[in-house]
Amino acid sequence: MGLRRSKRQAEQQTQQAWQPGHTGHPEAAHDAAPAVELRSVRRQYGRGATAVHALRGIDLTLPRGSFTAVMGPSGSGKSTFLQCAAGLDLPTEGSVRLGGTEITGMNENQLTELRRSRLGFVFQAFNLLPSLTVEQNVLLPMRLAGTRGRTAAQAQARAADLLARVGLEGKGGRRPAELSGGQQQRVAIARALVTRPDVVFADEPTGALDTTTATEVLGLLRSAVDTLGATVVMVTHDPAAAAHADQVLFLADGLIADRLPRSPATAIAARMTALTVPSKPSAPQYAGAAA
Repeated sequence: MGLRRSKRQAEQQTQQAWQPGHTGHPEAAHDAAPAVELRSVRRQYGRGATAVHALRGIDLTLPRGSFTAVMGPSGSGKSTFLQCAAGLDLPTEGSVRLGGTEITGMNENQLTELRRSRLGFVFQAFNLLPSLTVEQNVLLPMRLAGTRGRTAAQAQARAADLLARVGLEGKGGRRPAELSGGQQQRVAIARALVTRPDVVFADEPTGALDTTTATEVLGLLRSAVDTLGATVVMVTHDPAAAAHADQVLFLADGLIADRLPRSPATAIAARMTALTVPSKPSAPQYAGAAA
């Protein structure tokens, strides 16, 4: 299911302010830069013999308007990769750039500001505030980031447009508890997109949903890339979910072990199996005699 076009003609005057590439903040000059750049990123926990090397040297460039799935066995470094790429954790070594901005040297206040204004997040738990309406939940990142030249009417029009695109037109006044799980995740997607972030990071976004609803939610993320120019980086264990992405990165032992262009779920599952099942040593060869 794709993002729906809003029927609200009154919003046309605000659409130019929300064209792909317009972020409303000074960093908009970096729009030509890749969405995500990691250079020699390492993350170590602890020291000495007990040290855990979660990331061992990740080099990666992701263009804007792309959808990347990240997969790997348990302990491969998927969660650490997402946390370092999103500025939720700092690498031990290396460089992380988001939208052309170096973030590894930022302090916590700067990182908080960056996450509020230039990043979007979708998690397995919807993380909606139950005391706020659907519209208020969607608008929360904009309010935390400040007006940045937008009027209240423009912000409300943006929220209404996104809610319409995710199939929730007219539900802005409801509370999260009045919605199904799939509808709540749609609200979370609208909230993640509301500031036109450089990147949307999604961590198992369909883990709490049934198969049909999960497919609809993944279709919305796919459509956000195709029609809104969003950039999505999604960690998942599900080959069917990864099949919606432009490429799949496979992590193993803290390294990018393999990658696959957009492929069906069966091919992705087969590649995962090849990474997780140790190869059997070849039988010894004996010349002149049967083994």
